[in-house]
Amino acid sequence: MNKKNMKRIISRTQSLCPVCLKKINAIIWIKNNETYMEKSCQEHGRFKSLLWRGSVPINKWVRNKIPATIKNPNTSVDKGCPYDCGLCADHRQNTCTALIEITQRCNLSCSFCFADAHGKVVDDLSLATIQAMYQSIMETSGNCNIQLSGGEPTLRDDLPAVIKLGHDIGFSFIQINTNGIRLGEDEAFVKQLKEAGLNSVFLQFDGTNDGIFEKLRGKPLLATKIKALENCQKYQIGVVLVPTLVADVNDDDLGNIIDFAVSWIPTVKGVHMQPASYFGRIPNLPVEEKRLTLGDVMDKIEKQNRKKIKTSNFTPPGCENARCSFHGNYIYQQNGELIPLNNSSGCCGTEKAEEGARKTKAHVSRKWSVNQMPMEINPAVEKIEEKSKDAWDEILDRINHYSFSLSAMAFQDVWNLDLDRVKDCCIHVATPKGELIPFCMYNLTNQDGQSLYRNQ
Repeated sequence: MNKKNMKRIISRTQSLCPVCLKKINAIIWIKNNETYMEKSCQEHGRFKSLLWRGSVPINKWVRNKIPATIKNPNTSVDKGCPYDCGLCADHRQNTCTALIEITQRCNLSCSFCFADAHGKVVDDLSLATIQAMYQSIMETSGNCNIQLSGGEPTLRDDLPAVIKLGHDIGFSFIQINTNGIRLGEDEAFVKQLKEAGLNSVFLQFDGTNDGIFEKLRGKPLLATKIKALENCQKYQIGVVLVPTLVADVNDDDLGNIIDFAVSWIPTVKGVHMQPASYFGRIPNLPVEEKRLTLGDVMDKIEKQNRKKIKTSNFTPPGCENARCSFHGNYIYQQNGELIPLNNSSGCCGTEKAEEGARKTKAHVSRKWSVNQMPMEINPAVEKIEEKSKDAWDEILDRINHYSFSLSAMAFQDVWNLDLDRVKDCCIHVATPKGELIPFCMYNLTNQDGQSLYRNQ
């Protein structure tokens, strides 16, 4: 038998049953260029889920880390992972980004939604509750990055006050996760956000034509997104475009999305892709052959950008588990080229997880914000003669104003959940109880929509 056609087990882990959420053993195996998780529940049978596919081998996509210690755990270890999230002492990574859902209201009804949000009659968190959550995060995780989410956070008229409150408590980087509708329709509100200290916008941006938005978000939104970008440019707020990638909907538009993002540099600081995960509100249960994996996304980027961007530009993360994400950093040159700053070959030795979290927090805070636009794109100062710069000044100017990132995060759902990855998570959802729960566990639902943590 041809060895290439044989299954080869590469690791053993634990997962959950997609029906009853009971912890069960799982194996991860490779056949050809595809990697699967297989697991079995005594009551509900066997399940198989695609984890990785593509030209980049999963067994070479590693980054060795020395686990971190949670110095101030909020929950004790009782039932074991993943039933003691909060964080517990068994967790292996500190908080890089803490996410606060400040409202469950939304002005869209998307086919994919982590929070299953739309017009729910749920009271918004009070400013006093948000203040307590900020303080709890600071006590547990220090000055990590904050993402304000929902629902749709811009539906709160007091969002500027929420942002200012976070900065007053000591958080240096605060980002909103938004569909951009209000940012496009209410310029005065964008100005208020800037004055409150908003550092970055995580802008839902699924494609470059309205057909994609109609399928995923229920209405044409491209013109509104562009107006949101114009307002963010005017008030110097950095933007990261965030497409949810769904096979046969927008996975063939990656090259166009990246080209569009590059045309908006330096307002747009990068593209952060999220292959669709199956939790919260979903249109259907996953068809494993159509799952998009990180390997798929890297290959599609290279192909659709005519190899101007290569898979070798991408590296595993230093913060979360290597199988959770990839990133590539670039400098945008005056001739329109993206010059890669990292190369995956031989990039990653052993590193302390705490150091990986520190570097990631610093990188996001520095590269996804806009402190001051370069003079050449500001119409008000076009006629001012700049002092001559030497070559080093030019290099520093490009680094400071024209950095660009491409990244992707593959969130786990109940079918492909690997508890080893959960323990390495650095993106934590804050709760009013003062808990910090790994993002995938907070949003995870079984095949019937039952959750372990959300709304509990």
